[in-house]
Amino acid sequence: MEDLDLVVEDGEILRIEGPNGSGKTSLLKILTGQLSPTSGQLEWHGRSLTKALRDYLETLLFIGHAPGVTASLTAKENLGWSAALADIRVDDDAVEHALANVGLYGFEDVTAGQLSAGQQRRIALARLELIPRPLWILDEPFTALDRAGVGWLQERILAHRAAGGAIVLTTHHEFALDERVRTVQLGVVHGCA
Repeated sequence: MEDLDLVVEDGEILRIEGPNGSGKTSLLKILTGQLSPTSGQLEWHGRSLTKALRDYLETLLFIGHAPGVTASLTAKENLGWSAALADIRVDDDAVEHALANVGLYGFEDVTAGQLSAGQQRRIALARLELIPRPLWILDEPFTALDRAGVGWLQERILAHRAAGGAIVLTTHHEFALDERVRTVQLGVVHGCA
């Protein structure tokens, strides 16, 4: 990932593409503050990210390649816990509504470990409904989703952009957004797996 210069504007979708091993997930981890860049700098609203990290993280919702759910907690408990970690107060109705929106009506009280991979992904994606953040960083968000789930997520991404939100995502999935998706292509560093 040498000489990479990215600017993500409000109301923009930025798709990071590249073969496996090209650094897509590493780039997202740098953008979410989980990894530090080996060179260069990150800025948020003209400030160094190291100085603005707390403010930046309060604008960010990251959903990683793994769904990030706890198998022993119910769908509702997982989502309530995610909201609490984001310092968002929600009631049961809001959590149940978010779960219903992602197609998990009737599964609110089922432990995540009993759900399919696609249903676990839907729990993770319900955070998009419940935790209002202007910047979404999504690593392979279409993984394990059926057609209905893919359709819902595409619509949700477009609605977020229309509301002025920004989305940075990686995906191997061909999705039907539109020509206003900006793409950055990463290559493989030779000699590395």
